[in-house]
Amino acid sequence: MVMHRTCDGVQRRDFLTAGVCGGLGLTLAGYLRLADAGEVRAAAAGKSAIFINLSGGPSHLDTFDLKPEAPSEFRGTFRPIKTNVPGVEFCEHLPKLARCADKFAILRGVSHTLAAHNLGTEYVNTGSRPLPSLQYPGYGAVVAKETEAANPPDLPPFVAIPNSNQRPGFLGVKYAPLNTGATPRPGQPFSVRGIDLAGGLTVADIEKRQRLLRDLDTAFRDADADSQLLEGLDRFAQQAHAMMTSPRSRAAFDISRESSEFAKPFGEQPFGASCLLATRLVESGVRFVTLSLGGWDTHQNNFAKLKDSLLPTLDTGLAALLNGLAQKGLLDSTVVFVTGEFGRTPKINNRSADGGRDHYPRCMFMLLAGGGIRGGQVVGKSDDKAMQPDGAGFSPGDVAATFYHTLGIDHTKEYHTSTGRPITIVRDGRIIRELLV
Repeated sequence: MVMHRTCDGVQRRDFLTAGVCGGLGLTLAGYLRLADAGEVRAAAAGKSAIFINLSGGPSHLDTFDLKPEAPSEFRGTFRPIKTNVPGVEFCEHLPKLARCADKFAILRGVSHTLAAHNLGTEYVNTGSRPLPSLQYPGYGAVVAKETEAANPPDLPPFVAIPNSNQRPGFLGVKYAPLNTGATPRPGQPFSVRGIDLAGGLTVADIEKRQRLLRDLDTAFRDADADSQLLEGLDRFAQQAHAMMTSPRSRAAFDISRESSEFAKPFGEQPFGASCLLATRLVESGVRFVTLSLGGWDTHQNNFAKLKDSLLPTLDTGLAALLNGLAQKGLLDSTVVFVTGEFGRTPKINNRSADGGRDHYPRCMFMLLAGGGIRGGQVVGKSDDKAMQPDGAGFSPGDVAATFYHTLGIDHTKEYHTSTGRPITIVRDGRIIRELLV
């Protein structure tokens, strides 16, 4: 039970358990049962989250963990630049992020052993090392489940722009994301299939169809009352109706409603527009948003691809996202998590004139910002060639435990599969206290 200390040094019990519980007729035993069932969330700075997947695996040495003193076959051609945080340097092609480095933390020396794209992706999207016998739920599914009671009915709790590597796993399809299916274009209304009233369809038409569906549902309800799939589909049908008839829901996806002054820093690329949409969704009440920036699998022409496209795109979109959240007053309550599935080999290969870097899970970076995360710092360290952590390092499970902690979710909580098998949210992980406020 949470204990607090008043200004005169006298300890008191949390007012919720001692005072409000009694006033509402909720006994202490009842409160504890709810807490044990996960219905009472601990106070947490993070109320929502944005997860950015850098698919392909970005090079740590060419982004946030440069080694200018390493031999040329390791350090590459990029130079470090100073940031607005004394003593912290990033790649020269990330100038916008360098100017807002006080808003986020870089985690160096993250390490694992899964060098295949699909396995590494599953690991960093769930926080649990993949097992052939079980599909763990991704972050978004867990957040959707844990916040279920408080989520507005006319907004999806979990949105993927345009889709996501995160799956609901054994939690079932009811916690799957709403995939937008496309990325928005700057300055244009964004149409999401299943939400917009297209082709002359009216709210009255939707209500008529909903009554028919209710009649059919009543007729066939007993066919398979215990089916997890049907439960999920029933939830989707109810939510689709709520969203299609809600002006707020349609407005949440319409980035053209943002002022040109606010939208301009996000740039003209689809990734920037996706970042703009993510800020708008979180502001509207969506709990979890994923978006992706692919192309980081730079086995060949690593430096040209990074310099000409990938780094400027990431720099513009992510810096605008962080600054935009801060401008809207949302950064302190929104946790931002940016990662690829692994890093790249420290030693440059010779497969192209420009050189390339291959898969390398033994050393990588992750970026975290917002609710509960102390910005303006680098936590962890890699060795002099960025080949491995300098020290114990961190696992994706450690980062997952920390991420959940910022959202008030206990990563050691047990769920049960459909067969009754108990599974903890994160199988192996510890909270990285240095990251926290």
